[in-house]
Order: sequence, then structure tokens, then C-alpha cells
Amino acid sequence: MSADLIPFFVIVPLLAAGLLVLAGGSGRIGKAGLLAVLGADVVWAVWLVATLLDGGTVLAHRVSGWPAGIAIPFAADLFTALMLTATGFVTLISSWFGVVSGQAEKRYFGPLVLVLTAGFNGALLTADLFNLFVFIEVMLVPSYALIILAHRGRGRLMQVTSSRIYVSVNLLASTIFLAGVGLVYGTAGTVNLAELAGRAAESTAVAVSVAVTLVALAVKAAVVPVHGWLARTYPFMSPTVTALFSGLHTKIAVYAIYRIYAVIFDGAEQYLWIGLVVFTVSMVVGVLGAVGERDARAILAYSTVSQIGYILLGVALFGAAGLTAGIFFLLHHTVVKVSLFLSTGAVEIAYGRQPLGEVTGLLRREPLTAVVFFAAAMSLTGIPPFSGFVAKLALILAAFEEQQVVVALVAVGVSLFTLLYLLKIWGKMFLGKPEDSSSEVVAAVGTKERRISVGLIAPALVLAVVTLVLGVGGELLLGVAATAADGLVDTSAFVEAVVNS
Repeated sequence: MSADLIPFFVIVPLLAAGLLVLAGGSGRIGKAGLLAVLGADVVWAVWLVATLLDGGTVLAHRVSGWPAGIAIPFAADLFTALMLTATGFVTLISSWFGVVSGQAEKRYFGPLVLVLTAGFNGALLTADLFNLFVFIEVMLVPSYALIILAHRGRGRLMQVTSSRIYVSVNLLASTIFLAGVGLVYGTAGTVNLAELAGRAAESTAVAVSVAVTLVALAVKAAVVPVHGWLARTYPFMSPTVTALFSGLHTKIAVYAIYRIYAVIFDGAEQYLWIGLVVFTVSMVVGVLGAVGERDARAILAYSTVSQIGYILLGVALFGAAGLTAGIFFLLHHTVVKVSLFLSTGAVEIAYGRQPLGEVTGLLRREPLTAVVFFAAAMSLTGIPPFSGFVAKLALILAAFEEQQVVVALVAVGVSLFTLLYLLKIWGKMFLGKPEDSSSEVVAAVGTKERRISVGLIAPALVLAVVTLVLGVGGELLLGVAATAADGLVDTSAFVEAVVNS
């Protein structure tokens, strides 16, 4: 792949979004067009991965050939390419679920998802802090509309309330991020990542300025103590939108934290202790919040807070082993969490949104759904042979390698609590007896009629199979992740490519 083709990751979804609006958006052509463009995006990303593995290091392009400081600089290394592939794939699968479940019937669903995809791809590819802000905002604008557009079971009021929280928090985080970008420009005279390389490790003023942007990204990633918004919004979105946001929104913030710390801070050791403390606390607070919830989607929302703590430990354990584990964990979580949201979403669509214990005994009624959820749950917990086992083992070994014994032990302990809250969902939804035998929902579950079609659970099934494949072939992906991590440990190739583009 030529570096000149990189901008098409942004251009094609935007053009396709416009064409879908003109075509009507929600008909057969609109749905087919949405899935076709997203499928092409995944193929494009896989091609990029293959190109970079086959002797390439970094592809960089300055849009339209404008001079530095004016042009939008794009750069793709193996870390970027892996993220484009994983997130593109879960976006395709989530949209497929939306089509099958009927949640993609709204006229502008397809165009909004494509604009969201364009913004996400641009945020992954940009090598400039200001344009990172711009592309994140391009992501957020369609996200606000998707929250309202896709109806869910608890009624419009809760949906609007959750959307207000989501919009308010993200606007605040975006404002903080933009202020940080302004401070960086004021202290360093540039916002280009290549020109900022290593500056935060050399200058306290630059470090403080960049830290402001990292705080904003921490809000968007739902890191403790700025995590509360996620648990108050994810449970009240439609299953399709929740899956989309789980696969994209927190992940772009995590990716940006990895990239910024590796390039601008150059992995500065003097600040790593902050990450170790904050991310370890995130793991603990998130898992305790999940254990205390009684709603499946709320449990999974708090679970995201905990798992983001795991992923970001890769940055705090800055080094080849820690970054490799963190990248692998990021890819694993992108897949498995979407599978969990889609499998519980299928139950919700078929049986209605009910507290845990109301819809129960589904193991015999919906065996395929039960198997899919169980596989994804075991992967999230870290049970072999799924990808979660490889991810957590690699992270724990990296912690021991860096003499962070307490962190490693906490990671093991949090995994046990993860198993606890996932078994709570499993037991009450698939094994348990009804708490209210007079409920109409319970009566429906008690019938012999199967409500969740193969087509509805198929998207979650595909992701569950992927997490199994990633676990069985974990050594191969760990090798690829290690190559990507090398590009973060030594960012000279990234910097040189951006400067010379």
C-alpha cells in the first residue's frame, strides 16, 4: 500500500455517508451500502497490516502536499494498522447486528455510523494534536445523534437524560483537551507529534501542558476518578449503539494515551508511577462497581472501567513486555466486550429489558446465546484457551518483570472478581429461577418458543469465535503486538516518517 492512499480511510466513509443520505439511508440499498463500505474498510486495514509486516515500518502522508504546519499529517505504523483492523471489524459486526435487529431502520443510521468511522480512522491516523481534537469531534457529533436515534426499552426520558450526561461530559473533556493543545502550542511552538518528540521528557512546562490533554483523554476513556459518566450512559443506549461506542470511543482515548506518552514523553520513567497508581485503582473500583450492580448492561459498563485499567497498565509498565501486553489486551478487549454487549443485547431485544433474575433459565431455551455469552465471559475473565488468558498472563508477567509485584497481585485478584460478576449474569440470566413467577416475561420465557434467531446472535457468535482463535493463536498475535510495541519503545521511525512526508 502506498502512503498516498492513507487519507482514503477518512475520505471514503465520508463520501459514502453523503451518498447514503441521497439514497435514502434506511432501505436495502442503504443497509447494503453501509455494510459494504465497512467491509471494504476492514479489507483496507488488513492490507495496511500486511504492508507494514512485509518490510514496512511507518507510512506517512501530508494531505494535499501542503507545507508542514498547514497540512494534516497522517501516519500509520503497525499499532495504528492493528487498531484500524480491530475497530473496523467490530464496527462492521455491530452494524450487522443493527441491521438484523431492526435498529438500523432509522434513515440516518448508516450515514451517522460512516461519519463516526471516518472520524475514528482520522483520529487513529493523525500525527497532530489539534487534528486529533478535530477528528474526535467528528466522531462525537454523529454519536450524539445515534444515542437519540436508536430507541431503547426504558423510554425516551432515560434516553434523553443519558444523552445529556454523555454530551455534557464529552464537551467538557473536549474543552479541556483543546485548552491543553493551546498550552502545548504556547510552550512548545508546535502541535505536530514529530516535532514534539521527547519534549515532555526535557521540559516541565511542556510536560504539564501535555498532561492536560492526557487528563481529557482519561475522561473519555472513563479512567477513575472520572469514570462515573460511562455507567450512567451505556445502560440506557440501544444495544447496537452501546456495542459501537464500546468498540470505538474509549479505545480512541486509550490509543491516544499510548501514542502521546510514547512520542512526546518518550516513555519518561519519572511519571510512570502516576499511571501505576491511577490505573490499578481503576481496575479495583471498576470491578467493585460491577459486582454491586443488578443490571446486565450496567455490570458490563463498570466492567469496561476495570478493563481499561488493565489496558492502560501497559503504558505504566512502559517497556517492550508491558507495551506488548497492553496492545494485545487492547485488541482482545475491543472484540470480547462487543461480543458481550451484543449477546446481552440479543436477549434484551427478544425478551425486553428486565432486571437480572426476571428473564432467566435461558440455557435450555436459547442454548446458542448461552454458549456465546459464556465464551465471551470466560475470555474477559482470562480463562484459557481464550484471548483474555493470553492478555492477562502477558500483562501480569510484564508487571513481575518490572518488579511491580503488588500490581500483578491486584490484577490477579481483580480477575477473580471479574469471574464473580460474570457468573452473576450467567447464573441469573441462563441458569436461575424466576424471582417473580407471576411476571409476563417469565411466562414468556417458560414457553417452548425460541425467540433469539440464529441471525440475531450470529454477530456476537462471530466475535466469540474470534476471541477463541486469538487465544489459540496467541503466540502469533503476541509476536505482531511485540513488533508494534517496538515502534512505541523507539519512535524514531515514526518521527522520521512524519518529518519527511
